[in-house]
Amino acid sequence: MRLEFPAMTKPLIGIGSDIQSPTGKRERAFAYVTYVDALRRAGAIPVLIPPQPENAAELVRELDGVLLAGGDDCDPSLYGEERHAATEMMDPRRQANDVSLAKYAREAGIPTLGICLGVQVMNVAAGGSLVQDIDSELETEIEHASKPEDRARHDVIVDEGTQLSGILRRSELNVNSSHHQAIRKVGDGLRVTAHAPDGIIEGLEDPKHPFYVGVQWHPEDMSGENSATSIFGAFVEAARRYVEEKKKVATET
Repeated sequence: MRLEFPAMTKPLIGIGSDIQSPTGKRERAFAYVTYVDALRRAGAIPVLIPPQPENAAELVRELDGVLLAGGDDCDPSLYGEERHAATEMMDPRRQANDVSLAKYAREAGIPTLGICLGVQVMNVAAGGSLVQDIDSELETEIEHASKPEDRARHDVIVDEGTQLSGILRRSELNVNSSHHQAIRKVGDGLRVTAHAPDGIIEGLEDPKHPFYVGVQWHPEDMSGENSATSIFGAFVEAARRYVEEKKKVATET
């Protein structure tokens, strides 16, 4: 007799899309394949979320998780500042979409992972602010703003007692770095989870949320490294638990 075991649930995780507007050509919404592959390896089904902030609330209710990806900068008017010359703002349609996704996912308790720009969006959506240009505003010898094709690396110190420390099971790690902006004022209800040796914030989370975690580095480009595997694994597992909880609630009602 052959025993049949139910397949492990594959949660549906949406990736907030970027927008590309090549001159004289049709615009496109896209996500880098490294995000897709990282989620697939962790056991999720990734889907693209096109920019449509008016539908964000309905969309997140159909998802089991949200990934806010890296990209260009937030418009500083969101946190009441004038634009610095070094700021390269993302498409306003993407910004509206990502901010809406961050807010609705947080309110609904849906597992959310923010990466680079993603953690900055989570912070701004919570009323926080950003350092618009690290090199001109802060003194540091760490190369935070290296190019994506040749990323520099630096150490990160993880705060004890945070969800991130429980995921990584270590107090220090070495990460890649490709950002010229950083968290300044931390948004309402968020907690700092990690920082670089120069004091720049490298991680945030909502301690009251099942999984609302953001990191400033790019774990999707660290495939094969334990820290990256742990982050995506924990994210997908949180989404899987969210699926099971939804099923339980549906059964009881």
